[in-house]
Amino acid sequence: MPLVRMQLAGAEGPWELVFVDDDPSISHINGYQCLTFSQFLHYPAKTRHMVLAVANGAIRERLAVRCSGEGIGFYEARAANVIQLDEVQIGPGAVLSPFVSLTSNIRIGQHFHANLYSYVEHDCVIGDYATFAPGVQCNGNVHVEDRAFIGAGAILRPGRPGDPLVIGQDAVVGMGAVVTRSVPPGATVVGNPARLLHKK
Repeated sequence: MPLVRMQLAGAEGPWELVFVDDDPSISHINGYQCLTFSQFLHYPAKTRHMVLAVANGAIRERLAVRCSGEGIGFYEARAANVIQLDEVQIGPGAVLSPFVSLTSNIRIGQHFHANLYSYVEHDCVIGDYATFAPGVQCNGNVHVEDRAFIGAGAILRPGRPGDPLVIGQDAVVGMGAVVTRSVPPGATVVGNPARLLHKK
């Protein structure tokens, strides 16, 4: 919410910021009105846009489908100090927190979350609904597939041109892990060097 509020400061309105949560017992969060999804759909507005601030990529995907079905657009929440260099493509609905860096020749899918101090280096491909917790170091020639979750402080070693390091769909990289080889889809890896903890 603070990122969106700062982005809209001075923008032509009228616009109004609200939280959306299906827990009807919550009326306000951090001073902002909290609506259920149904209330949000019926709230008087010419257009509606959503930032999906849920860390779980699979849940984020379900919410995106639900919102799209109701004609709700998506908004990119981006801190003013995000660094973005050349040839970076980002899908709709990203959340880019303070001190995130995106270097060059990067393709990022929809609804990507990059938390505080994370970076994505050159020649990386990030899938849809991927999540980077704070301080993720994603080095060059890495492919992170859809819905993968990379834990705080994890380091993804560089791949090579034509031979990227791959983090598979729905994989989880544990906090502080140092990933030196590709991670299969659905796997959980932890440690330094990262080792397999669990595979779906």
